[in-house]
Amino acid sequence: MATELEPDPSPGRRERGYADFQDHLAALDAAGLLYRVDRAVDKDSVLHPLVRWQFRGGLAEADRKAFLFTDVVDAAGRGYDFPVAVGALAANAEIYSIGMGVPVDEIGETWRRAMQDPIPPGIVHDAPCHDAVLTGDALRGDGRGLDAIPVPISTPGYDAAPYLTATCCISADPDTGVQNMGTYRAQLKAPDRLGLKMFVDLGQGGYDHWLKCRERGRKLEMAIVVGCPPPVAYCAPQKIAFGTDELAVAGGIVGSPINVVRAKTVDLKVPAESEFVIEGTIDTEYMEPEGPFGESHGHINLEEYNFIFEVTAITHRRNAVFASIISQVTPSESSVVKRVAYEPLFLEHLRDHLGIKGVRRVSMHEPLTNLRRVIVLQVATGTPRTEVWRALYGTTSFQQPCGKYVIAVNEDIDPENADAVFWAMAYRSNPERDTAILPHRDRGHGPKGTEEDSSLLIDATLRGPLPPVALPKRDYMERARALWDELGLPPLRPEPPWHGYSLGDWSDKWDGDAARAAAGGWRDNGERSRQKRRSGVRPNDLLRDGEDGAE
Repeated sequence: MATELEPDPSPGRRERGYADFQDHLAALDAAGLLYRVDRAVDKDSVLHPLVRWQFRGGLAEADRKAFLFTDVVDAAGRGYDFPVAVGALAANAEIYSIGMGVPVDEIGETWRRAMQDPIPPGIVHDAPCHDAVLTGDALRGDGRGLDAIPVPISTPGYDAAPYLTATCCISADPDTGVQNMGTYRAQLKAPDRLGLKMFVDLGQGGYDHWLKCRERGRKLEMAIVVGCPPPVAYCAPQKIAFGTDELAVAGGIVGSPINVVRAKTVDLKVPAESEFVIEGTIDTEYMEPEGPFGESHGHINLEEYNFIFEVTAITHRRNAVFASIISQVTPSESSVVKRVAYEPLFLEHLRDHLGIKGVRRVSMHEPLTNLRRVIVLQVATGTPRTEVWRALYGTTSFQQPCGKYVIAVNEDIDPENADAVFWAMAYRSNPERDTAILPHRDRGHGPKGTEEDSSLLIDATLRGPLPPVALPKRDYMERARALWDELGLPPLRPEPPWHGYSLGDWSDKWDGDAARAAAGGWRDNGERSRQKRRSGVRPNDLLRDGEDGAE
């Protein structure tokens, strides 16, 4: 069956309370967050490596942008009818916030509200995603079906094929009919066949549906959405309560129902404004090799037996844009998608659900470790030790793959500065007293190795007063910075700690001595110390206010 193009949509067909993917691209362009590349770019060997440089080339996160490639070719020079967008969902937190429709500092509260008050989707009968419908012979042969879509190779030199990466894979529970949406990778095998990877040990809803269909002796129906309203895309990889329709949570994010339409060949409802929808069935008897593929844990996932997805239809909107994401070694687009949502959700879990009010911030280390492995908790100074340990254990219990190393620090430590965290570990923790190992944990999402893993919990918070941080006081550093700028020296990016501050063990007497010294009165300090000469004292004895050091 050939492609069927429907008439142009009527003005009322697209009424909605949210931006679709192409609206989002326009908003990024208006905000100066979109690079448009109009020259021919090879999707098989150049496209993803080009975008990856902004994650591995030393650029600050704020300087990363989305890319729109308008002239995409394959390794043989064959062109495509569709542009490709990469980095458009979450190259940085600002792009993510535009997609969510709220400022960065409101993202956590928006997620909390959406999960607490989801809004069910609304069914429409005329949808942009059905502008073009391909079935039957239109799915088979060179240049048809999946072969007509410019799917990039994510990790050239290692990946066995182009992969769908920015996916929203929709399936339904055969018992309840409730839909689930997850992000699963999909390898192009033929114009009408994909290899699908669902992680069997991460509690993914699609796999649970597959098991139930296998028990019934029938195939699992699935629709793979690529390119959709950003809040929908953000819900797919999110950990949402089992049995909750992610499309309803997306409705909660935008404050109105997400428009959905019934798919053409499977009994599922898909976002009406999707760019592409790939419909099909998953075999519940046979599997075939899939991979290798560069995974988000930062290693190549080697070839495995995985699911076979037989395509029954491909639908897309007129002038569709294909979406792909940068994953693999972090930081990446996929890690930003998770980080800006996970961190406030972890904080809410600790503070609101567990009642640990001393927790100020949760920081999931992103570079190379992919968020799940290293988590730093920032707690208020003076938080009882029992509460610090409740927070450490509570972090490991929130999400199964998260929290291999969990470290608690105080508010003066920047949890995103690894050097500052190491500093706290070096001087504020005793490995014998301030660590605990939590055994028998699932290894979670990572390269295959042992069947079990464990967690190391570290309390690197202050036990009591310590001397000040050995840097000039803030006012002296700020005065010197003003001169630095006047001299036209290179721009500074201060890294905490960039000035000294008290940690409790400091006296007014010492403060006065330091102020006199900075004002040129060091000889006066010398005379004061001469007057305190004593005999019979031990070298290196500390002298405090009101003490003379005598035995």
